[in-house]
Amino acid sequence: MKYRKLGQSDIAVSEISLGCWTMGGRNWVRGNSIGWADVDETEIQQAIDYALDHGVNHFDNADVYGNGKAERMLARVLGNRTNDVVIATKVGHAWGTAGHPYEPQHIRHQCEQSLINLKRETIDLYYFHHGDFGPGDQYLDDAMAVMNQLRDEGKIRLLGLSAYSNDDFTRLVPTIQPDVLQSWAHIMDDHFIREGEPVRKLLEERGMSFVAFSPLNQGLLLNKFSAKNPPEFVDGDNRMGKKKFTREALEILEPRLEKLEKRFGDSTEDLARVALQYLLHEPVVGAVIPGFRNLDQVQINLAAQDKPFMPEEIDFIRSTFS
Repeated sequence: MKYRKLGQSDIAVSEISLGCWTMGGRNWVRGNSIGWADVDETEIQQAIDYALDHGVNHFDNADVYGNGKAERMLARVLGNRTNDVVIATKVGHAWGTAGHPYEPQHIRHQCEQSLINLKRETIDLYYFHHGDFGPGDQYLDDAMAVMNQLRDEGKIRLLGLSAYSNDDFTRLVPTIQPDVLQSWAHIMDDHFIREGEPVRKLLEERGMSFVAFSPLNQGLLLNKFSAKNPPEFVDGDNRMGKKKFTREALEILEPRLEKLEKRFGDSTEDLARVALQYLLHEPVVGAVIPGFRNLDQVQINLAAQDKPFMPEEIDFIRSTFS
């Protein structure tokens, strides 16, 4: 396994790390389905044990994943190994009783609770989970003040910003001055990390790292869904009702995946390698964090480690989805 430093820090993480969203199971926040179909903790244990044995040292979590369930499960599974790995978690989507999730007292409460859930004294990387700081960013200054206090107290080490638009990143980065940015990136939409794009310029100018979630686009890039039989998801699973899983969207995607299969191989491991190494080709990417729910999925993703592509292969992948 190869490792990359996060931003300008001395913290190095495995290029292929693991996202813990699925560990929270089915969940709803403010009436919206934001979880995943239920997972089995025994299977999670097997998957994480394998990952650790094969060099994974970075787990990405959040307070809202199962409303603390994923953090507590990760701590149970890691046991006395919890301080041997880099753990990231986030604040911002679990509102609790606060009027806004970035009220400073709420941030402090959530940070303290995450530390309890994770059975740790320090969170290695603590993210703002989105870019909504209220009208006119009214909560931004106070949110930053409490984050700096938490860092001074040794409760967090690095600060991250997870967001979903160019505007959020370009507007907020100068004030937050994060070490790491996080958002989606995959072959079908890699605009945040594309050379010449606004967020890529920010990353380069400020020496930040980008952590890419959904690198497999929720399994779509593994060709696991068929247009002839589109998937159906249960309530509480965030994939329910998304257009990208419809028959029409899958009919557009399938011939593109077939081109990749002809060039790189048609196994699930081959397609995972294409998806993950495509992103890792970009030097601004600190890690990719595919989700998982069992040993098989982790084995498939880690089969891609140490198998980078040549520039002409990257060009072929990009042109296939342009």
